[in-house]
Amino acid sequence: MQISLDQQVALVTGASSGIGAATAIALAAAGASVVLNYNSQAAPAEQLAARINAEGGRAIAIGADVADEAQVEALFAQAIEAFGFLDILVANSGLQKDGPAASLSLDDWNRVIGVNLTGQFLCARAALNIFQRQGVRAGVSKAAGKIIHMSSVHQLIPWAGHVNYAASKGGVDMLMRTLAQEVSQQRIRINGIAPGAIRTAINRTATEGAAEQELLKLIPYGRVGDPEDVANAALWLASDASDYVVGSTLFIDGGMSLYPEFRGNG
Repeated sequence: MQISLDQQVALVTGASSGIGAATAIALAAAGASVVLNYNSQAAPAEQLAARINAEGGRAIAIGADVADEAQVEALFAQAIEAFGFLDILVANSGLQKDGPAASLSLDDWNRVIGVNLTGQFLCARAALNIFQRQGVRAGVSKAAGKIIHMSSVHQLIPWAGHVNYAASKGGVDMLMRTLAQEVSQQRIRINGIAPGAIRTAINRTATEGAAEQELLKLIPYGRVGDPEDVANAALWLASDASDYVVGSTLFIDGGMSLYPEFRGNG
């Protein structure tokens, strides 16, 4: 199956590294022009944009804190100014500020909810306004727009010591499904991806050496995921190959969400 995103424009938040960077690369390779959003890491995002352009694609890097309404509106305005249209949003930005619930600060709660959940709403709202103005672009895509919300297996699996993160991801699931219910009749497709353990910089201590062997006990498929595993799913959801997929979450987790610790307890 050949996936083409020719003439389409994608905006990927949190695109300076990890899953966001891999997704941006995949979308660009399929022909999309890509807006690479970053918050604090300008250099990697700008280097990735330069790499995509050097390989014959089209990309720009734009800084914005997705938890800030004014910055989000400016981000999307700059994307339209640069490329004229928007067809795909990958709402990928996220962070962790972990700690036991009894001692977790309100600042750490609010920051995680602000980026992981409110940020996804603000970006989705901005994209929806653009999609509704554009309508379906005949010959470009069957949909008026596509939004992919990046969640986590922890939208389903409770995670002690990470109450703010797990709550934010549970919220992302309901945000995604409610938005899909609300706008699908406008030919806007909204779906989610729930990654499990992925080999990224933020997860390095959990995915190397002895820690990796412990982690593999939770992954029935027997390996830690790579960012490209998630990027491939995002590429499919962004394309017309998934045109009848609406309001669904793909768990890219090697089976982690199957609760493998219960094997043999039947």
